[in-house]
Amino acid sequence: MQQPEPSSLGVEGGARLLSRADWGARMPKSVEHFEGPAPYVIIHHSYMPAACFSTPDCMKSMRDMQDFHQLERGWNDIGYSFGIGGDGMIYTGRGFNVIGAHAPKYNDKSVGIVLIGDWRTELPPKQMLDAARNLIAFGVFKGYIDPAYKLLGHKQVRETECPGGRLFQEISTWPHFNNGIRFNATTEQPPQGQALPVVPKV
Repeated sequence: MQQPEPSSLGVEGGARLLSRADWGARMPKSVEHFEGPAPYVIIHHSYMPAACFSTPDCMKSMRDMQDFHQLERGWNDIGYSFGIGGDGMIYTGRGFNVIGAHAPKYNDKSVGIVLIGDWRTELPPKQMLDAARNLIAFGVFKGYIDPAYKLLGHKQVRETECPGGRLFQEISTWPHFNNGIRFNATTEQPPQGQALPVVPKV
């Protein structure tokens, strides 16, 4: 499915969709697509990097996340589909209809949106929340996201605090939030003798 033109997403509040080239992304090691529209939207926080409020700082945060995911974890690319900065801008990660690395069992059927920062106790500023909602609406309008999509927090699909308690409380009030999906560690155990990967609980 064709990706939107860079910097062409006009949304309320002045947010723009910035391309990978805009923030200086490294080339992905490989790109795998899935058939859209995506039935799930999954919200994350980055925890680290911390919140950024200027476009240069948010661009650096995107590069830092890509470095961590590609160079330290060995992934194909930054794990998320899109990032949202405290500047209110939307940063293209893997993009729409590209298999991500942000939510096990949902990577091939979801849009993963990370709000840069630690949102365990503080609510992201209004411009970030507006940008996230408008990105979802844009995805539905363009056919990248199913109109009947289910909105989830990362903690609903794996054992983690992400997207942070305060942000999770906020998205639980948004349209399409689905409280019926909950991660259950007792039913998500690996087969006998297979260890769970060690991941930070953020």
